[in-house]
Amino acid sequence: MKEYVVIFEWAGSNYSAYVPDLPGCISTGKTLEETENNIKEAIELYIDTLREDGEPIPEPSLKAKAISVAA
Repeated sequence: MKEYVVIFEWAGSNYSAYVPDLPGCISTGKTLEETENNIKEAIELYIDTLREDGEPIPEPSLKAKAISVAA
């Protein structure tokens, strides 16, 4: 099992998500939960396609953490 960092962004009328370690692996959704489900499926399909094509599967290389600051 691999764990990839996913970036979620509010796009004004929906959410978008992308995986920096998997170039071109993106998805959208109306809610954050829908977007999370969609990007998980996109990651799985991305990796399946790499396997089918005999390409290496990129190792997760990023770590993320939210940092709280006074604003």
